[in-house]
This record gives sequence, C-alpha cells and structure tokens, in this order.
Amino acid sequence: MVACVVLAALPGPATALFLHRTVRDGRNAGLAAVAGNEIGLFGWALAAGAGLTALLRANQALFIGMHAVGAAVLIYLGVSAWRHARREDGEFGEAIKLKLPSGRTPAAAFRASLVTIAANPKAAVFAFTFFPQFLPRHGPVLGTAAVLAAIQVTFDTCYCVGIVLLASRARKWLSRATIRRRLERLLGATLVGLGIDLAAATR
Repeated sequence: MVACVVLAALPGPATALFLHRTVRDGRNAGLAAVAGNEIGLFGWALAAGAGLTALLRANQALFIGMHAVGAAVLIYLGVSAWRHARREDGEFGEAIKLKLPSGRTPAAAFRASLVTIAANPKAAVFAFTFFPQFLPRHGPVLGTAAVLAAIQVTFDTCYCVGIVLLASRARKWLSRATIRRRLERLLGATLVGLGIDLAAATR
C-alpha cells in the first residue's frame, strides 16, 4: 500500500495531463482524464498478472530493452519540460504531450489520458516488477492480480481526483506564467531522476 501511495504521488506525464486539462478545460475534463488513467493502470496490472512479467524475465534482452527505452523516454520528457519552462506562453504539461486528442471535451481528455498511460514506461515497469512478488506461485493468479490492481487504482484515484479538485479551485493562479515555469521545472527534474534510476536498474 505504501508503494501505491508513493507511485501515485510521483509526478509524471499523467499528472501533467490532469493539470493541463483541468486548467485549460475545467474540472470535468480533469476528472475524465483521471478515469482514463486509472483504466490504463488497471490494464497494466492485469497484464503483469496474466504472464507478461514471466515472458520479460525469460527474455533478458527484452527486459533490459524495456528498461532502457523507458529510461530514455522519461529523460527526454524531463528535458523537454525543463526547456519548455523558459517559454513565456503555453500551459503546464504542453511540452510532454504526444499527438493526443486535442478536443476540449471530457471525452477527448479521457482518450488522451488513456493513450498517455498506455505509453507511460513508469506504469509499465512498476506493474512488471512490483505486482509479481505478491502473486501466488501455484494456481490461478489473475484473481489476485485484479485485487492488487483494484487496490492501486483506489489509492491512485483518490490522489489524482484531489489534484484535479485543487487545480480547479486554483485555475487562475496555476495559469500564471511564473507558476507554470516552476511546475515545469519540478516535473522535468523529477522525470529525469526517474529515468536515471530506471536506467541504473538494468545493471
């Protein structure tokens, strides 16, 4: 449970998307983005319980490759966010967005968040390295994986909804250029740190 709380609290692409959609499009869009993220997290956890972890462990090159690619993506996103902080225009989170649905409706926010979590190396690596140690060694594991995933999603949802509600109340303040730049720098430094740590884990 502690690990789930820590994972939820670490800022990343999903956090940036929540804030970006909430500040730009309102609370409903932010909550829709949270829903997309949690569905993606649940999917990663089920994938880990369904046997993808065993496949990765059996193929060392694939396992190392996933870590390396994930580390490179995180570092790239972190550097992009840090560089974007120098700009006077824009909104928090714009620098690390992929080609996501750009509409301003809750449905577009939901789709964008789902795509982001599907491509998030932090979520994938966490699922493949953390969940298997709690799964039974014999017998069906999918049920246990679903319970563990539900626990993680519950903690993560509470935290992320809290972020959205706070951001909704502070939309004007978060829209200030000075605040945006500070948030971008914090996000950038965190992502680079996560990327370096992930790269070190391949040794």
